Parts: sequence; structure tokens; C-alpha cells
Amino acid sequence: MLRKSLSICLLGLLLFAVIGSAVQAQTLKIAGLDGGWGREHWDELARRFEAANPGVTVELTLAQNIADILRPQIIARNYPDIIYLAVGSAGGLTDTLIKEQAILDITDVLDMEVPGEGVKVRDKIVPGFTDTLITNPYGDGKTYLAPLFYSPCGLFYNADLFGPGKYQLPETWDEFFELGNQAQQDGIALFTYPTTGYFDAFFYALLTQLGGPELFNRAMNYDVAAWESPEATRAFEIIGEIAKYTHPNTVAQANVANFTKNQQLILDNQALFIPNGTWLPNEMKDAPRADGFEWGFMALPKQSKDGDSYSYTFFEQMYIPKGARQVDLAKKFIAFMYTDEAAQVIYEKAGAVQPILGASELMADDDPNKLFYTIYDDGAKASMGAFAAAPPVAGVDLASILFGTIDSVVNGDVTVEQWQKDVVNAVAKIRAAIDAQ
Repeated sequence: MLRKSLSICLLGLLLFAVIGSAVQAQTLKIAGLDGGWGREHWDELARRFEAANPGVTVELTLAQNIADILRPQIIARNYPDIIYLAVGSAGGLTDTLIKEQAILDITDVLDMEVPGEGVKVRDKIVPGFTDTLITNPYGDGKTYLAPLFYSPCGLFYNADLFGPGKYQLPETWDEFFELGNQAQQDGIALFTYPTTGYFDAFFYALLTQLGGPELFNRAMNYDVAAWESPEATRAFEIIGEIAKYTHPNTVAQANVANFTKNQQLILDNQALFIPNGTWLPNEMKDAPRADGFEWGFMALPKQSKDGDSYSYTFFEQMYIPKGARQVDLAKKFIAFMYTDEAAQVIYEKAGAVQPILGASELMADDDPNKLFYTIYDDGAKASMGAFAAAPPVAGVDLASILFGTIDSVVNGDVTVEQWQKDVVNAVAKIRAAIDAQ
């Protein structure tokens, strides 16, 4: 009887061990963009998260065309646990998931403790980042997308071309276009852009500058009157004027395959300014450049000397799609992303900066990134946010109409007036769909 009891106990212990092992063995699937930051930091973050969570395996799927890879998987209900892909990214996957309300509410993550630091996630993230239409796309007071890797956006240039006896940096738009005329005589274009998609940060900062945050927020909420306002009209007109000073090769090269050729125009002193984010220098670190080249960075020119200058803050996002299997583990990983440890890895391996308090302390005084992350210390104001979530409208791709049309404006195929009219019509259709809900 004793032997039988011992056998039963041993069997029970064996089953408990097997079950316990199965519970501990978890695979966290993370899928994301293999973009300008590279993937080295992701590999290191995965290793460290695994080390801190025995039994957990992080499975990374990173690709430049991640939206194309994930779309059929999601249709087949084969979801990753975390997706790292920003709103507005090529392929529109994140935007689609937002419209379909297929992203999990992660507001509770903000009240989780940052692992090992005794502080809540919400108290570690820089104020404002979880109060935008990007992270809270439905205006319901809940957070659905976690902010990552923030980058002030503005105009990059070769600082070696500016200074005493050289070109003068323009403070106002009038000075900007005067410089365009001057550079034109020297055989240099005033402006180029990688692709029209880079005008999102540019246009948002410009709209905020001209009409203030209130007008910007109204525009992002599909207020037709905001898009017809004199301030919005002026924004369209400024870009129309810039089109006249844009390098002639820009449109032909403004695509996924050739956008770096437009960025190379700055390095070769063939164009003076290009809109971009802080990832640009790293993206072009191995490219040839003119003698004496040195990166310069500025916010958008002002309307007047006593006006406000704005720099849009672009930040990326990660989120948990509805259908994810390891939801609790995914939330734990998101909280881990805001640790000092993770921020250090991300900065050292990729040069990306997490939107956490004290992030600038990661940078040495001679770090060139100081130039970018002190732009707001130099008087520029921050513009943040994007279009609010809205139901899909057949035949209406607002991003394509608002930004994609710029190629046609530069080519002279579409007038500024027609461009604005098309945007207003698209906004009106989306507003009607929202009101009909």
C-alpha cells in the first residue's frame, strides 16, 4: 500500500513538473519593421527579456515589407503578440487595424510597474505622448498604441554652407524663398524630399504654426471648415511655392527604391534643405559627401520674426492586436521597453531615443544627437498627433490625396487650388461617415 502511495505521489510530482514546465515555456511573437534603426537593438532586447523571464522565448520577425507579410497572416487569424509598425507606414496595416478596431486597449500597461524601477509606466513616459490622437485614436480616453523612438522632425541641411560669408539660415518663410532665389543662381536647389510621405510631419508642423494647436486638432478630427480656413489655405500655398524651388530629379526618385538618391542631394550640395527625422544621419552614414559636410537641423521657418516656429515630433508605436495569444506577456514586454536598461540598449545599438524622462542623459555632450533633441530648447514648439480614427470610406485614401498629390503639384500636373479642393472633399466624405455612425 505504501509503495502504491509513493508511486502515485511520484506520478503526481512528475505531472506537476510537466505541467509547470508547459506553463513556463512561452513564446512571445513580435513582428515589426526592419527600417532605418536596424534590428540589432531588437535582438539584444529579446535576449535580455528572455534572461529576465525564464522559460520565455521571443520570436522576432522583422522585415522592410512587414505589412505585406503580416496582412495574409492576420486574415488567416495567425496573429503576432506585438506589432511594431507606426501609423502611416507603407502598406497601411496599422491604419487599417485602427479603423477596424482590431487593436487591444493597453491603458492598464500605463499603471504597470516599470520592471525593477519601482515607478509606473505612465510616470516614466514623457508627458503628452499618451495623450495624442496616435496613441489614443478613438478619443475615448484609452491608450491603444505604445509610443516608441521619438524623433523631432524638421529641415536637414549641410551646416558647412551656412555662416559668416556664406548662406544665412532663414528665420521666416519670406527669407526661405529669398534664399531659394540666391541658391538658384549658384546652381543649387532650395529643396528636395525623400518621398511625399515625409510631408506628414512637415504639413502637420506647418498647419500648427499657421493656425495653432486648436486648428490642427480640428483638422485631425476631420473638421471641414478647418481645412477650408485661411490658415490651411496658406499651408497649401507655401508647399505650392516650395514646389517651384524643388530639385528637378526629386519626383522621379521619390519612391521606395530611390528615395536615398534625394537624400544624397543634400550630401552632394545639390539641394539645401530636406524634411526628415533624426534617423537620417544614421541612414546615410556610409554615403559619400561633399568636403566639410556637417549635418545641420532646424525647425520650420516662421511666418514672421515674432511668430512661433514648430517642429513636429514623430514617434513610432507598438501595439497588441486583438487575437494575440500571449496578451499578458506582451504587456509585460511593453513595460520592459520603458526601463533605463532597454532605453540604453536602444540608444547604443540603434541611436533611437525612447520617450522617457531622462532620455537625454544617455547622450554625451559631444554626441551629434544633442543637436536634434535640443531643438525645443532653442525656442521651437512641438507639434504632435495625427488623424483620428475613422471608418473606412470606399475610394477615399486621405493620406494619398493629402501627401501623395504633392508629386503632381511639383510636376505642375495639379494646381494648389485643386489639391486643397480634393483634400476638403475627402475630409467631408470621412466626416459624413463618422456622423452616420
